[in-house]
Amino acid sequence: MQAVIAATVFLTVTTLLRAAGAGKTADRVDVRGRLGQVIGYEEVVDQRAKELARPLPERLLLPLFTRIFRVMARVMPAGIMKSLEPKVARAANPGGLSANEFLGLKVMLALGIPAFAFVLAGMAPRPAALLVTAVLGWQLPDFYLSKKATERKNRIEKSFPDILDLLTVSVEAGLGFDGALAKVVEKDSGPVAAEFRRVLQEIKVGKSRKDALKDFAARCALEDITAFVNAMVQSEQLGLSVSRTLRSQSEQMRRKRRQRAEEQAMKAPVKMLIPLVVFIFPTIFIILLGPAVIQIIEGFLR
Repeated sequence: MQAVIAATVFLTVTTLLRAAGAGKTADRVDVRGRLGQVIGYEEVVDQRAKELARPLPERLLLPLFTRIFRVMARVMPAGIMKSLEPKVARAANPGGLSANEFLGLKVMLALGIPAFAFVLAGMAPRPAALLVTAVLGWQLPDFYLSKKATERKNRIEKSFPDILDLLTVSVEAGLGFDGALAKVVEKDSGPVAAEFRRVLQEIKVGKSRKDALKDFAARCALEDITAFVNAMVQSEQLGLSVSRTLRSQSEQMRRKRRQRAEEQAMKAPVKMLIPLVVFIFPTIFIILLGPAVIQIIEGFLR
């Protein structure tokens, strides 16, 4: 009897120890799996080596300027920052700079360019000249952001119909809308794919799909994107077929792109008229009428 009790106790303790060891092993495997999804098992992460591999000016000056820009942004009125944030978002944060850093850059240029002009002039310049250079320095980042936003807008307008076709095909092949967005992100690397990647990230952190898509439309500020987002939101609210909605939007976007191309083609003759009148026609008149004018002048002189 004592042998049976001892054997039972031994088996129970052994089973509990194995269960505890299995639980720890499972937790360890799960942690390694999660780490593998983030950095990969064979990737060696050495932050010190990465930091030292960067150029010296980037390691020293960039953090200093970033802190200065943030301090400058804090003392500026909130309305300026509120108006600057949409511009930076539409330009997709060029150079990896945030709205705070662009505001600090505006302040630095508005103060630095007049100071440089003062030193370059060698004497006290006129107040009007200082004012003009200060305004120019303040507006230069805005011009840069406007140019980048326009370039990005043109790229989105050209590529969005093709991206929408891929999205439609993915949904019709059986993927969900989020899965189709992930497929577009996987297959493309343009600005639309980058925006879809951000939409997926926002959905993963808890934002609703409706809000994420509306933020996507606000960042792009394009009529085609706004129409697409409104159609998808209404389709989700009314329970309509996503594939049919995407098919309709795809056809509509291709039609709009063709109409824009035809519009640009119709504008070409009008744009060609100015160089023709200013440069081509005077040259033709000189070649055709020049000899006749010379003969007429010679005839009068005789």
